[in-house]
Amino acid sequence: MFEHVTVQRDCNAITIPYGETVTLSKNSEVVITQALGSSYTINDNGKLLRVAGKDGDALGQEVSEVAAVSDQPSDDPKVNLARIFEQLKNCYDPEIPVNIVELGLIYDVKYYQLIDGSNLVHITMTLTSAGCGMGTVIAEDVKRNCLSVVNVDDVKVTLVSDPPWSYDMISDAAKLQLGLL
Repeated sequence: MFEHVTVQRDCNAITIPYGETVTLSKNSEVVITQALGSSYTINDNGKLLRVAGKDGDALGQEVSEVAAVSDQPSDDPKVNLARIFEQLKNCYDPEIPVNIVELGLIYDVKYYQLIDGSNLVHITMTLTSAGCGMGTVIAEDVKRNCLSVVNVDDVKVTLVSDPPWSYDMISDAAKLQLGLL
């Protein structure tokens, strides 16, 4: 997807791969290179930027928010881990058009019911590059998506670099999509 658009209002964007917040100016001519999950990756005169889905209207696109997942009976206090993984598949590295599950970035997902009855989901994950400045941005996407699952009260994301990520961790389907098979 490469769509040339004119920015319709000032909005925040995050530089890729550095993770710094900048302002994307109204009337800028940009190219949307990726619209996956609830964010947009754009090229602004050679600079890659990530625009949150809530600011989609600034790009002339639909506003994209994380939808709540609520098909579980209200009297069931458990966390549905299958739903957690479905939501994780809505999270993307802004430079790679494959979700973080298929990229092999998720190492572990557990949930704990705390003494007060609330549920904590703990996710251990890595990044494609240990020094990636987008780590906190991706971790926030993970948290926001997982909080949309019924009975999830809190999410803790732990970024690790051991074991380091490698191409071998990518699913075969994603390798095929990326032209690696």
